[in-house]
Amino acid sequence: MKPHLTYKRINILETASLLLVLAVSVFLFSCKSNNPEDIKALTEKQDEPSITIENLETTILDSGLVIHRLISPLVLKYSNAEEPFDDFPKGLLFLSYSKTGQVKSQIKCNNARYIDKTKLWELNNNVEAINTKGEILNTEQLFWDMGKKLIYTDKHVKITTKTNTSNGIGFESKENMSNYTIKKYTGTFNIED
Repeated sequence: MKPHLTYKRINILETASLLLVLAVSVFLFSCKSNNPEDIKALTEKQDEPSITIENLETTILDSGLVIHRLISPLVLKYSNAEEPFDDFPKGLLFLSYSKTGQVKSQIKCNNARYIDKTKLWELNNNVEAINTKGEILNTEQLFWDMGKKLIYTDKHVKITTKTNTSNGIGFESKENMSNYTIKKYTGTFNIED
């Protein structure tokens, strides 16, 4: 005797409708509300670094020659922030090299921040920059706009050269610290006969 098989015709529209209702139900039950605790948790995640780098030492080459080095004991990368940035809470040292491998200029500070989108560095606390002539700039805050190739500040500055010391409030220069301008100037000059 043959087994009796019963076939039931399946309506494709009914099946598709049932799957759609099931998918919407799963979606609705899996969504979280926008309550203050959920928003606070998301905001806190933006306040946490996505990457932490200790003892960073990176080199930038051009045609096989070292042209820049960046050294920092700690870098915190905030990729999830509204405007992503890199934080250097323990400071940095940035060196530029000549074609012969000699340090031609440098800048150091105790704290820094870099915003990649605008290519802007904010250097803070005991900022010291030395150019190719050996002139030394000291200030508490200095901005370095890499896009415009400018450095500037509205804070007190002191520039020491071989022959004099200049003080003032506000400073602007090309990034290599040539052709600089001190906005409110005071200083002393040693004039040789």
